[in-house]
Amino acid sequence: QQRVVLMDPSEDPDDILRANRSREKTFVFDTVFDHRATQEEVYVSTTKSLIGGVISGYNATIFAYGPTGAGKTYTMLGTDCEPGIYIRALDDLFKALEATTEEMDYRVSMSYLEIYNEVIRDLLNPSLGFLDLREDPRGNIQIAGITEVSTTNAQEIMQLLMKGNKQRTQEPTAANKTSSRSHAVLQVTVTQQSRRKAIGEGVRIGKLFMVDLAGSERAAQTQNRGKRMKEGAHINRSLLALGNCINALSEKGGSRAQFVNFRDSKLTRLLKDSLGGNSRTVMIAHISPASTSFEESRTTLIYAYRAKNIKTQV
Repeated sequence: QQRVVLMDPSEDPDDILRANRSREKTFVFDTVFDHRATQEEVYVSTTKSLIGGVISGYNATIFAYGPTGAGKTYTMLGTDCEPGIYIRALDDLFKALEATTEEMDYRVSMSYLEIYNEVIRDLLNPSLGFLDLREDPRGNIQIAGITEVSTTNAQEIMQLLMKGNKQRTQEPTAANKTSSRSHAVLQVTVTQQSRRKAIGEGVRIGKLFMVDLAGSERAAQTQNRGKRMKEGAHINRSLLALGNCINALSEKGGSRAQFVNFRDSKLTRLLKDSLGGNSRTVMIAHISPASTSFEESRTTLIYAYRAKNIKTQV
């Protein structure tokens, strides 16, 4: 339930030199799913508990991380008959909000964007071209001119997301036929105001970020050349920036005060609040059981293990 044991496929019992040096590693996580887990199980044990927090004004973030072809887009978006975390979370969000309609007025707006080669594109309206990331006077990161859709119907959102995902940059590589070449970020903002307007009654705003990261990849395995190679470099660069932020945050309580460099990539700037601020963050790390992706699985597990040590101060 909580342990992952990673075996080395190339281990040879007759290799005298490495007789006592096994590369077998054990990692412990909050929950571990095997190949039999359903979308529902993954959702209930990772994300369901965050929805109540978003309604009461906290931020929440869900990451899907892992090597290319390990199933991140499936976990987040899912298929028509097996919907992923996006849809299940929004369904629960609307149900919970409808239960409070007598006391509260609420508005839900969402935007869906991708970060491709370090530029931001709006997936709901790709004709807008590349968008700028700006900081407003209160220090919030805004994306200038992004389309925000207000809706209270999960079905409508499902159609929007499916449409948006078709706009997403996908290219075949040797490792994965429909490899996502960009990070997709779905941002849902819930604004609530009490109907009985008491004096000094404020507006509660909770944000829910759901991030489907692009797969980390090794050029040797994906056999990338030219343009694909450049994309891979950008993907790996932004994932490295994210990794550096996670490392710095997990060592924050340690002996030396670490500087967290959120400005290294657009991805980390956009997720600054969700990594360090008053946000509950879940990382769903994906690994492939294939022996060919042993190295990727190992680095993914180490990465996720570090993320587990982050302690945030609200």
